Amino acid sequence: MTQKVNVALDARAELGEGPRWHAQERRLYWVDIARNALHRFDPVSGADEVRVFAAPVGCFAFRARGGLLLAMKDGLATLENWEAEPVPFGPQLFANRPDLRFNDGRTDPAGRFWAGTVDMAKSAHDAALYRLDADATIAEIEGGMLTCNGAAFSADGRQFRHADTPTHALRGYDVDPATGALSARRTVHQFEMGTGRPDGGSFDAEGFYWSALFDGSRVVRIAPDGTVVETVHLPVTRPTMIVFGDEDLRTAYVTTARTGLSDDALAAQPLAGAIFSFRVEVPGLSEWPFAG
Repeated sequence: MTQKVNVALDARAELGEGPRWHAQERRLYWVDIARNALHRFDPVSGADEVRVFAAPVGCFAFRARGGLLLAMKDGLATLENWEAEPVPFGPQLFANRPDLRFNDGRTDPAGRFWAGTVDMAKSAHDAALYRLDADATIAEIEGGMLTCNGAAFSADGRQFRHADTPTHALRGYDVDPATGALSARRTVHQFEMGTGRPDGGSFDAEGFYWSALFDGSRVVRIAPDGTVVETVHLPVTRPTMIVFGDEDLRTAYVTTARTGLSDDALAAQPLAGAIFSFRVEVPGLSEWPFAG
């Protein structure tokens, strides 16, 4: 089936990322990492509010008590409400590591927040996946990466996906929902080199995983056995993340990026940096809030 792709917001984001649907507010929150910006978009009115901080926000989570948890350059911070200023939460792990910042993350059904990092200089395989518990305890779960991306959990919390983007490999794990322990690491799908790298992703209600392929001009739906069962092409080369929103969770929203594109490339794809939307048959999942 050919999907009709719409422009939800011609945002011209430098590095649009991390969209999350807030069901109560009926707003799409997202970030422009390169501009240190957090956005709140109303798809009905078209209004897009923005907060700009002193440091980049790689990703975030809604909190059960209200407000947000921000994964920033040096560490995690809480934002009590839209107008508030960030307050550090837990250890600021990367305060003295200029090449590292938080990049992409997701909350699991138990309210734990999982966030990966990126080595911005690509000088060492020192990026990692971390788990943050409600009491601000943070643990490194898996290291040895350049760009940890695509964190997402299945509806029952028993399956986890993420990617070290430069490897082009989507990784899968079994999860113990009670403890958050990961096991049975495997490659769910190995994308062909040069055809797009797995960036951000989300599960849907049937346990299929959707991945945005950076430099691949498309998003794909991947079955639990790793088979690509659906492809949606976009008019830009750098999709970064897909999430599901609206009341029925059947509208896919895809953030994209302009970063690193030449003047000729930008002229050829004037919608680079936009947020795109399309309808899907199987709904996505609601975002679980961080318990802390």
